[in-house]
Amino acid sequence: MKAQIFGFFVAALATPALAGGNHAGGHHEAMAVGQPGKKANATQTIQVTMKETDDGKMIFTPSTFKVRKGQTVRFLIKNAGELEHEFVLDQEDNIMEHKAVMEKFPEMEHDDPNAIRLAAGEAGEIIWKFTNDGTFKIACLVPGHYDAGMHGDVTVAKK
Repeated sequence: MKAQIFGFFVAALATPALAGGNHAGGHHEAMAVGQPGKKANATQTIQVTMKETDDGKMIFTPSTFKVRKGQTVRFLIKNAGELEHEFVLDQEDNIMEHKAVMEKFPEMEHDDPNAIRLAAGEAGEIIWKFTNDGTFKIACLVPGHYDAGMHGDVTVAKK
């Protein structure tokens, strides 16, 4: 009985360590959405605001973007809300998979070039080169935020 209680106690202590885990380097393989770009090669700057609305929605402004295949874009991202938010750029299936993981481990830290997490009032940037055409997603994967409307589309047109 003491061994079972001790085992349970050890397991309970280990779980928070996983929840605070690091998602560092999760996207070293080639991504369909593209790859990190160089600021010097950016041909367009898009300012994006993240915030909550009075009616309980969470939004990106703007929430849809159109860019060209091969283009490097500088996203200037500002969290104008009162809560922490993320800007994650990826394929829809990867977004939904990541969303499920974030719901289990909401304190997960990220170190991915296609994502940034900002506290209220903070600003940051992502420089991204779109190497493939298609429709991709932006999303905030803090639990509950995607479901409150914090997602959008990036359409990458052929040259």
